[in-house]
Amino acid sequence: MSDRKISTVIFDLDGTLLDTLEDLKNATNYALKTCGMPERTLEEVRRFVGNGVKNLMIRAVPDGEDNPQFEHAFDTFKEYYGVHCNDATKAYSGIPELLRELKNNGYAMAIVSNKIDSAVQDLKNRYFSQVEVAIGDRENLRRKPEPDSVFLALEKLGRSREETVYVGDSDVDLDTARNAGIPCISVLWGFRDKAFLIAHGAQTFVEKPIEITDVLKRMNQ
Repeated sequence: MSDRKISTVIFDLDGTLLDTLEDLKNATNYALKTCGMPERTLEEVRRFVGNGVKNLMIRAVPDGEDNPQFEHAFDTFKEYYGVHCNDATKAYSGIPELLRELKNNGYAMAIVSNKIDSAVQDLKNRYFSQVEVAIGDRENLRRKPEPDSVFLALEKLGRSREETVYVGDSDVDLDTARNAGIPCISVLWGFRDKAFLIAHGAQTFVEKPIEITDVLKRMNQ
């Protein structure tokens, strides 16, 4: 880190800004049930998410990609989720207030996600109008934990790594921030618990969204 002040916040989406777990579980189980496969619990799906929807289905389907019905199950998931991705999804409590506070204090903000890019754009426009840039899973862009989406977001914002912090809820986010060379704030309301995050190198934690403003103030002192 240089002496430059933090002026930019890059957010993960699922498990950080949005509680998407119920809709992901329902789409997973619809696909599994359609293919005659055993359904998964909410806690199983919680463990399976974080590396994109294909990896979610690889973990959910018995024998993963080796299952002859895998592609059918994955296609069924995508079709169902495309229609039902907003049935139960909602911003976590306190997130809209946090984003307004950051915007009012002049912070630039972006979202980077392994979710399909079209869905990321839709969700940003629907829930997070304060966020200037959103980057989802795109062709020719390596997915998190590779840092490509972070670097593209910074390029679009016209900001540098030295003035940026990353906010996420998972080991994938910790690795993404590390690979991008920026500090990470780990949130405790998402898909991973504190012990898991500590085991993966997390050092800075927040229990409520508004606490992020306090962390930023400390980083800028």
